[in-house]
Amino acid sequence: MEIILKYFADFTDTQLKQLEALDALYKDWNEKINVISRKDIGSLYERHVLHSLSIAAAYNFDAGNTVLDLGCGGGFPGIPLAIFFPEVQFHMVDSIAKKLKVVEAVANAIGLKNITTQHTRVEAIKDKKFDYVVSRAVAPLKDLWRWSKPIISKNNAQRSEDTPAPGLICLKGGDLALEIQQSGTRPYITSIIDLFPEPYFEEKYILYVPK
Repeated sequence: MEIILKYFADFTDTQLKQLEALDALYKDWNEKINVISRKDIGSLYERHVLHSLSIAAAYNFDAGNTVLDLGCGGGFPGIPLAIFFPEVQFHMVDSIAKKLKVVEAVANAIGLKNITTQHTRVEAIKDKKFDYVVSRAVAPLKDLWRWSKPIISKNNAQRSEDTPAPGLICLKGGDLALEIQQSGTRPYITSIIDLFPEPYFEEKYILYVPK
């Protein structure tokens, strides 16, 4: 938890309690349903929570925005972002039902009211639009963009100055040159180590593709 407070200072008491509760909750659920690598569970706050919050360090969401977490797994980046942005609605989607069970249990345990879940593949969602799609290490950028583009809203109205246009924001690692080239997109790239100078974040990036 200390590493979170090293980079973020203005949490409310409620947010602090929610963040502090994640450690015990994920350790407990990970014993039942393996949603986090065994070697990573001891580094939950750096490798999962702070990594997720790098999106909040780079980009703002406005109250009332809707965000789809594509392939949310056990809840990253969506749950930390939902804690950070309590006025933003997060829709957590995964094709594996037991992972959504963890998301729902964690959200209920910490009193998160701004999360909904859906057991489906994102390409099956035809009837909803979202301001943003977020994702962490789910698929190549080419696929993420193909799945995301049809469900991202075109509405740019009444956006705060520091809030990005609707689009895809994903967390990626390694050498991305070929993946970006194959995607046919021209993402804005943020090196996470510039936000959080910790060795773990070397060669980890935020990619933002506006619609």
